[in-house]
Amino acid sequence: MKLNIAVLPGDGIGPEVTAQAVKVLKAIAMEFGHLFTFNKAFVGASAIDTTGNPLPEETISICQNADAILFGAIGSPKYDMDPDAEVRPEQGLLRLRKSLDLYANIRPVIAYEDLLNKSSLKVKQIRDTNILIYRELTGGIYFGEKKLSNDSASDICEYSRFEIERIAHLAFKAAQTRKGKLTLVDKANALATSRLWRKVVQELASQYPNVELNFMYIDNAAMELIINPRQFDVILTENMFGDILSEEASVIVGSIGLLASASINDKHAMFEPIHGAYGKFANKGIANPIASILSAAMLLDHFGLDKEAALVRQAVDKSLKLHITTPDLNTKYDNITTTKVGDFIEDFINNPEETNLNFKNIHLGQSTII
Repeated sequence: MKLNIAVLPGDGIGPEVTAQAVKVLKAIAMEFGHLFTFNKAFVGASAIDTTGNPLPEETISICQNADAILFGAIGSPKYDMDPDAEVRPEQGLLRLRKSLDLYANIRPVIAYEDLLNKSSLKVKQIRDTNILIYRELTGGIYFGEKKLSNDSASDICEYSRFEIERIAHLAFKAAQTRKGKLTLVDKANALATSRLWRKVVQELASQYPNVELNFMYIDNAAMELIINPRQFDVILTENMFGDILSEEASVIVGSIGLLASASINDKHAMFEPIHGAYGKFANKGIANPIASILSAAMLLDHFGLDKEAALVRQAVDKSLKLHITTPDLNTKYDNITTTKVGDFIEDFINNPEETNLNFKNIHLGQSTII
């Protein structure tokens, strides 16, 4: 298969983790005889520094002409600490999502058996957790009209029936292929937009009689996600609630550096870790690349490359089992860097039948399976 992939590393740790995802995709292409081409483009703070624009027209053009987009992270402390800044890195990501109409954000939350003790939650609570969060991505409060003065501010949250229907259909269809359970998370007791969400989703439910539909308020859902995450199968929610819940879910898996995502519509698809740029950790070799690598696996899924995606996930599982992970998860070996994790996963793809890791070579800066 030939794929033209736009690569937007972004800011902070984005370039480091994205480089490992590209490395893994190149290994997959070589192993399976595919042709993947990669075209880099600026976005976020790096784009502002270069062009003055968080999303240059050239970047939009590269993304529009790509089969898929591999995204890193955006953000910079110098903008975070300046509330008066009119141009911000995050505007680049929001504009990209809107310009490509990437309305459906899909975020898997899986509790890995080998990492259960890394979570601050009790093992018995989180074991076998497997949740798929469908977050609406191009509407709601992030995209509504904004007003700001010295004494007041407002952000308008607005949704249309069309925006709700199109992502709800995707969530229902996903539930059909899993455990057949869909939970709509809203705040219908207080918000008019949530009442519209509940009305529309209830109407669509008759088209999916084999899916059990439940409703939960966002405040209760945030609590239940910690108390009993296994009760959830597919979660459907609006933009801001989905952002918050998926970040909270990182507590279940042990690190936000493990959570991947896909943002899709009928024409375009972007794949990215859910974490931010974390500028203070950049260029230290400690950023966890697994979320970016798992995002690359979701890219392969998107194009029906099931065996390829499965091999990437098998390699990730092996890295976790052997503690070939960055410091956020690893206390056994203190010199496993971002690059070494990527090297190990790359090597596993090239040598999937081998299972014994030469730790001496890892410590010397190599990643060799013998």
